[in-house]
Amino acid sequence: MGFYDTNILPWMIDLACGSGPILKQRKKVVPAAEGRVLEVGMGSAINIPFYDANKIEMVWGLEPSEGMRRKAAPRIARAPFPVEWLGLPGEEIPLDDNSADTVLLTFTLCTIPDFAKALGQMRRVLKPGGRLLFAEHGEAPDDDVRKWQERINPFWKRIAGGCNVNRQIPRVIEDGGFKIEHIDTMYLPGTPKFAGFQYWGVATQR
Repeated sequence: MGFYDTNILPWMIDLACGSGPILKQRKKVVPAAEGRVLEVGMGSAINIPFYDANKIEMVWGLEPSEGMRRKAAPRIARAPFPVEWLGLPGEEIPLDDNSADTVLLTFTLCTIPDFAKALGQMRRVLKPGGRLLFAEHGEAPDDDVRKWQERINPFWKRIAGGCNVNRQIPRVIEDGGFKIEHIDTMYLPGTPKFAGFQYWGVATQR
């Protein structure tokens, strides 16, 4: 990775993903995690304060970016539960089958190149009866916004670490072998509409 990816991009992503509206979305989802948790795309560990520590045995943090792992170090040091880094992409989860009680995705599916393979890996490591918790942004329901998403996406991916603003999140999750048990959606206040349509909820294995 170059200087931008290692030193500048982690700072930009942490700033964007730590904005007030985004933190409110995290608070809606992260506290439901329990047991042994696989957090895919842990980034700068911004979710750590939102876990309910009384329900957590440990967290595996899957994060391929060395720059993000370095930025996460202070938050990891303050975590009230064990955190183990897995320095690989979402398509390569080095855990045994049926290892995790919860898989957590927060603003991650937009960046994984082979999201179908990654979701297959998440399904493999999730225990029967376990839950996939997600908070993601993606394709907007309005034609005019979707047109802007299509126009902006090629440029956006290049400057935002591979982030896609127009992925069909429910379809992506269901095609990955999960059944969505509950989902909420809205345009997030205080964010550009092209990147601000939110999906959050719970899914289980089919």
